[in-house]
Amino acid sequence: MRAIQFSPSPNTELPYCADFIELPRPQASGYDILVSIEAVAMNPVDTKVRPSGTDEAKTLGYDAAGAVIETGELVDSLSVGDKVYYAGDVTRPGSNAELQLIDSRIVAKRPESLSAAEAAALPLTALTAWESLYERMGIDPDGNQAGKSIFIIGGAGGVGSIAIQLAKLAGLTVITTSSRQESSDWCQEMGADHIINHREDIQSQLSELGFPAVNYVANYFDTDAYWELTGEIIAPQGHIALIVEPSGPLYIGDPLKRKSASIHWEFMFTRSMFTTEDIQKQQQILSKVAKLVDTGKIRTTLNQVLSPISPENLMKAHQLQESSSSIGKTALQDWQ
Repeated sequence: MRAIQFSPSPNTELPYCADFIELPRPQASGYDILVSIEAVAMNPVDTKVRPSGTDEAKTLGYDAAGAVIETGELVDSLSVGDKVYYAGDVTRPGSNAELQLIDSRIVAKRPESLSAAEAAALPLTALTAWESLYERMGIDPDGNQAGKSIFIIGGAGGVGSIAIQLAKLAGLTVITTSSRQESSDWCQEMGADHIINHREDIQSQLSELGFPAVNYVANYFDTDAYWELTGEIIAPQGHIALIVEPSGPLYIGDPLKRKSASIHWEFMFTRSMFTTEDIQKQQQILSKVAKLVDTGKIRTTLNQVLSPISPENLMKAHQLQESSSSIGKTALQDWQ
């Protein structure tokens, strides 16, 4: 089978390159399934784990959509021929390959109403948003916290785009950040109630909207840059969700202490990395997401498709991801 591997490059302007490589066809056993990849999507993690310096070449890729062509003897939730989607496993070879072995317990049947590229854009960000909102911060998707407020930092990004939709489903008032008109328009399409300019004074803008404090803060962009602000705007007994590693230690004393604020880390790969006893929860979440999509309650966050899946287009996708101006998700489909 063919795969695309990234490797370091001596080029100082672009210190990495990507090339096709031939690899043996994998065989499924245990809980694994073998998936024929139809589409993949980009995430920040792709660029963060890209090899550099003296690192060995690596097959990257996490989000994927494809069809099951082989199952291990312990698989009982999926069958050959099923159209599936998943977010991958950071400890295993990635989805930038024609075939991929993946643990069936983190894979689900994809939304029937979406194309492969539209489906591939969802898993990693949907799982991150779902786990951070519904599991870590304890927001009830059935609306028991309806009317409470959430401030989403990075609403136009991949995770923010789906988090806006999931927060609205739970009945929350959603306030998010943007600066460019196109990203503001995107956040509005996702369902945000209020959009404020992150280049201006955020606290005063929140107060002008009638939110001197918010019940939830979901920072999907930069933990360090917004940490002091988060302590000021979080409501007493509020909840804070973080996904980006800080550059150094975080001070978690006052005002967070006196407010009894809760801090929640979300890392979507935890269940697969540690093979937690509830690893199959990710399959269940993705199945629920597929149902929400097929019933029109949420939508894909795909914003751009590159075709075919090739070294050149993968490198282009990496550059788009690192431009800090991408909106929603970029997917690649069809093999060269």
